Amino acid sequence: MDFFSACTTMAASVRDAINPLCGTYEGGSQVGMGADGTPTKLIDKVAEDLIVTYLKEHNLCKILISEEIGKISIGGEEGTIYLDPVDGTYNAEKSIPFYALSVAYAEKGQVLRAFVQNLATGEVFTAEKGKGAYMNGCPIRVSDVSGLHTSAMSIYGKHFEQDRIFHLMQKIRRFRQFGASALEISYVAAGRIDGFVDLRSTLRVTDAAAGVLICEEAGGLVTDLQGRMIAFADEVTIGTCLIATNGHLHQKVIEYLR
Repeated sequence: MDFFSACTTMAASVRDAINPLCGTYEGGSQVGMGADGTPTKLIDKVAEDLIVTYLKEHNLCKILISEEIGKISIGGEEGTIYLDPVDGTYNAEKSIPFYALSVAYAEKGQVLRAFVQNLATGEVFTAEKGKGAYMNGCPIRVSDVSGLHTSAMSIYGKHFEQDRIFHLMQKIRRFRQFGASALEISYVAAGRIDGFVDLRSTLRVTDAAAGVLICEEAGGLVTDLQGRMIAFADEVTIGTCLIATNGHLHQKVIEYLR
């Protein structure tokens, strides 16, 4: 089955199942602990269960790495799928319309296809290696902003990194935090923001894999704080920093953060 058709079908099922739960006490109730060590909420579990069932029925990959269930065998002949069933769980809990299904298909550690859908609005970002990035089927490109003083960025960091983050924030024009990494990196790809910076060293491959390909295929650049490409391992948490920009700003951002 075609990857993007499968993702569209899965996203529709997830939207129908979880959107009535968003903003409710039941939907936000904790039902376990995820493979990443954070609480699993009912909306996470409902979404993940639907997708796991679908993947197994259609043998869409050999291995699944998902934020809640961790690494499991699906039964297909090849490929790994990195899945975040609900990226931006807090937003979904509070009925803030910025949460997403994030799915990436990889072979031999290289992400080949990516799908990110805002489950509240239905907006879809997709990419295929070497074939560009798209939003709702239309080609997208990163912005051409080249000066930090005119840029808009989403920035995350821990308390002990406040000085470093504040140093960068003083140089940019607009600072935002939307609360869903896959969507935010996709926003860089679409030119809606010029950069996404996550210095928390808690990066999950399930959050980043799809967004990274979408951003790169749109002409953006994604690295760690040392300027190295992000490597995707067969585990949920890869524990590194991530910087995604339109490319023009990348070295400037790294220099201000070092």
